[in-house]
Amino acid sequence: MTNPLPPPGDENCYYILTEDCAYGSKYFPAGNMCFCSERSYLQNFTEDHSLPACFLKVAVLDDGSVITVNVGSLQPVPREMVSFLLAVSSPNERLNSFLERLSLEAALGAVPGQRVMVEVEGKRFPGIIRYVGSLGRKAAAAALSPVFFGVELQGEGENRGRSDGSYHGAEYFKCKQNCGVFLPFSRLQFIPLQDEECGNQKAKLEMEEGVPVKVGDAVSFYVDEVLTKGVAMAVYREGNQWFVKVCPEEEGTTDIFREIPMDSVVKESLQSLFSPFESDVGLGHPNQLQQELSESTEECEGGNSSLEVNSMVQITLDKGNQVSGIIRWLGYLPQIKHKMAGVELDEDKGVTAGEWLGKYYFHCAPKRGLFVKLQSCQPDIRFQRVPDGHLGLVDYGEQEGLLQAPESFPPLRNEAAVQVLQGRMKGIQGHCNSCYIDVALFSLFSCTSVVDSMLFKPFPLCNRNVQSILRDEIVNPLRKNGFVRAGSVMHLREQLTEKGECSSFTNAEKDPEEFLNLIMHQILGIEPLLRLQSGGQKEQDCYCYQIFMDKQEDLVVPDVQQLVERSFLSSDLKLVEIPSCFIIQMPRFGKEYKMFSKIIPSLELDITDLLLDSPRECCVCGDVASLECSQCFRDKVFAATGLKQFCSSCSRQVHSHHCRRSHNPTKLHIPEDFHTRSPPGSQRVPREKMELFAVLCIETSHYVSFVRYGPGKEHWMFFDSMADRHGDENGFNIPMVTLCPEVAKYLDLPLSVLALEQPRDMDGVAKRLFCDAYMYLYQSKKMALYK
Repeated sequence: MTNPLPPPGDENCYYILTEDCAYGSKYFPAGNMCFCSERSYLQNFTEDHSLPACFLKVAVLDDGSVITVNVGSLQPVPREMVSFLLAVSSPNERLNSFLERLSLEAALGAVPGQRVMVEVEGKRFPGIIRYVGSLGRKAAAAALSPVFFGVELQGEGENRGRSDGSYHGAEYFKCKQNCGVFLPFSRLQFIPLQDEECGNQKAKLEMEEGVPVKVGDAVSFYVDEVLTKGVAMAVYREGNQWFVKVCPEEEGTTDIFREIPMDSVVKESLQSLFSPFESDVGLGHPNQLQQELSESTEECEGGNSSLEVNSMVQITLDKGNQVSGIIRWLGYLPQIKHKMAGVELDEDKGVTAGEWLGKYYFHCAPKRGLFVKLQSCQPDIRFQRVPDGHLGLVDYGEQEGLLQAPESFPPLRNEAAVQVLQGRMKGIQGHCNSCYIDVALFSLFSCTSVVDSMLFKPFPLCNRNVQSILRDEIVNPLRKNGFVRAGSVMHLREQLTEKGECSSFTNAEKDPEEFLNLIMHQILGIEPLLRLQSGGQKEQDCYCYQIFMDKQEDLVVPDVQQLVERSFLSSDLKLVEIPSCFIIQMPRFGKEYKMFSKIIPSLELDITDLLLDSPRECCVCGDVASLECSQCFRDKVFAATGLKQFCSSCSRQVHSHHCRRSHNPTKLHIPEDFHTRSPPGSQRVPREKMELFAVLCIETSHYVSFVRYGPGKEHWMFFDSMADRHGDENGFNIPMVTLCPEVAKYLDLPLSVLALEQPRDMDGVAKRLFCDAYMYLYQSKKMALYK
């Protein structure tokens, strides 16, 4: 559950209940709105608690009740959305509207004059928005009150309304009798105007409603008798007076707005409107207008012909300030002859969420969108390839500096991981058979940095576009906000399809190792995670290690340590070096048949005896080993785990037994400097251990994952990118992250007890970790510092 600090100046934090809640004798269904003061919030989550702050005291907006709620049942709601949601009377419908978001986001940008489809008596009819705001004198005077839409029904909807624009004696707009309705946003479908009819229809609507200025219009106004230009960012009504929120050009930042009465604002021609940063991005002086209009097509197509949707660009704003972003849309806007680009910025320096004059051309976070002339966009130099013949012109360090992301977020650990990641609509949203990639990305990046080199390091074959999508659209949002939209993952999958020449990566079921091999090897070209050698032959490089072994009757409930050791021994394999990340696939035959009904996760994987040309320890006396015996490994007299190697003395004793005289020990190589470092008999072999940080599981055809977010055995979280669903075929999946401390209970059980434990009787989701394991992910934090 995320607990974001409230924005500066906002005295309350607002939430919506995502689960039903019983408190005392009262019952609060999911969808109820609630809030707490900023002071209460800070006291609850910043004081020194001996236990995690899992509960928050909040006030329910619907009836004023004060209740204590588990934070896992609360989802933060931006202040600007609260009033729109309060207008929806049904808690269930309110929650669905909040989770679906598209209609809610459209409502935030809706203005009088915009066309809509209205739901009346179970049918939909066309209408025009005439009013947006609160109803009733008490509501208008309240600091937080429900926002309704006053709509004039048209066409077949005439005479199906209940009003002439008045409500309880107060007039909010004028229309024919029984043609007006007041409804919440959830009963409306917001329809943007089509490009070809936008100009005429817009002019008609303005004449009808008498509101001359719209969001996005260029306007002029006077400040201290000085004529000032700007862009209308919002148009709203307080009582009987209309106001315009304007972003002045001179201020040089979109964070400064002026709220001006409508009567004091003069609308300018749309021909000069390209962006609120007119001085550098839009048209310059009036005498340049004709020349630029005639040359615009040639400049756009010729000067920036390489730019396309998803290109990373830089834009120079007023006063030389630069911003960077990704082109999300290209085309022509109503009444503008230049080719325009809709850009999603890296920072909150935009003016829109992808909407222009009531129509959404793309979707992004509020204040991240900007429409500019295409010719004003320049390729982002940080992500440009250096021509092969000019590599000598830029040294390696300079290239690496240019390619670094402007901002990055560290992995989440301990309580921070719980606060940011836990809850509904958390993690990575699943879509179109994406679970294999969702769980792989969540496991690799949410709580560890072991493969963060994938995000920044300029490998020789590295595709910069894929790297930036992975870093800026998936990993950073996951670590910052705890949530990644399905569209961001689909953007990555589209690039994988294009670069990997495999058309099925956007829609077909895949396995995690297919995705990892494609992105690590073919697209990013990172160094192989593993270097193996078999029987003294040539070294082999790989990214994932698949355990192959025959069914072994003496292994009923094995742990990962046993499986890895037996697999290495049977294939005569050794690790050439200590890996920073060790990804291990379990022995299975297809997705359904599992060789073992249960596998115990080894929280630490000891790889000391799996290393090539590394000092080994005699398993009898602890001295430096000089011989290894594979036949002794299977001898039941010895321990169940650990390869069997001996010093010369112990080897003679062990193999003097009549059952072991036929064994053929092989000689081990002992590094020369290890002998000279300390006198014989006093050497102690250091143990090399790797730490388990995630487990990917599959029961039949759906992947989920377990991630360790802290050092304790109980510090596990369970992630499912498709845990729930909203709507039918046109709906969307709801990802969920839940804590699963019950795992620790089974890790502590004796082997004989765990073997008899029935999967259906195991608590929580523990059964999936022990019975459905598909892939184990280990890390060496020591080696991650160097790779």
